[in-house]
Amino acid sequence: MSTHTDIVIEDLSLVRNKSPLVHNITNYVVMNNTANALLAVGASPIMAHAPEEVEEMIQISGVLVINIGTLSAPWVASMEKAMRKAKALGKPIVLDPVGAGASAFRNETLKRLLDASAPSIVRGNASEILATLSSSGKTKGVDATDSSESAVDTGKKLAAYTGGTVVISGPTDFILSHNKTYKVMNGDPMMTKVTGLGCTATALNGAFAAVQSDYARAAFSSMVVMGIAGEMAKKKSPGPGSFQLHFLDALYAMNEDDIKSHIKTE
Repeated sequence: MSTHTDIVIEDLSLVRNKSPLVHNITNYVVMNNTANALLAVGASPIMAHAPEEVEEMIQISGVLVINIGTLSAPWVASMEKAMRKAKALGKPIVLDPVGAGASAFRNETLKRLLDASAPSIVRGNASEILATLSSSGKTKGVDATDSSESAVDTGKKLAAYTGGTVVISGPTDFILSHNKTYKVMNGDPMMTKVTGLGCTATALNGAFAAVQSDYARAAFSSMVVMGIAGEMAKKKSPGPGSFQLHFLDALYAMNEDDIKSHIKTE
């Protein structure tokens, strides 16, 4: 029987060997960061949001990643169109409900997107996960004001609603599906000082979901890799500026020994 360590090593190897094409409709703030992180881990990014081409991009991609960070009406239409196409083609969809609960427009957008297709994976912080199903999450911009533990029950309900996997990011990451629960305790507080690392986690979920059809396992492996890269980067970084540089290097250089020596999971 495979251990958690074996699973992560195997899945990271799959990403690097297959170099999946990850179609991102994401936000202005993180496009460069997430594209570089995908390249560093071994995947290939496409950042395309024009409604005229999203369906063609889905056809050649292994996964669709939707991130609602910087919304506008045309982008929402593209997201909806892309999700319907991905559903029709049987491609996995990863949804990041950035800032859910912060505005009526975001909440309405989430409803539209969830109606378009059930995501394979939803990844957000506790407040975003709480707000995705209800307005109980107290969102301050895109920062969580709820603990990841407090959102577990809602996360399980959301997983039941979508029929997929829900990832709640925090000091402890929870990965929830109808028959699996993983906990990942890897990471470093410095990660909260760099904009867009949550969005990067979502993109990495996409890379792993493109090569691993067990989406709970894919999400688990990606969150472990993300957390370990954060720990490795912190050892070399006095502050958030250099942390971004070392984080990408850690994703690129991570090997089996790094995973074996750092992994903290349940």
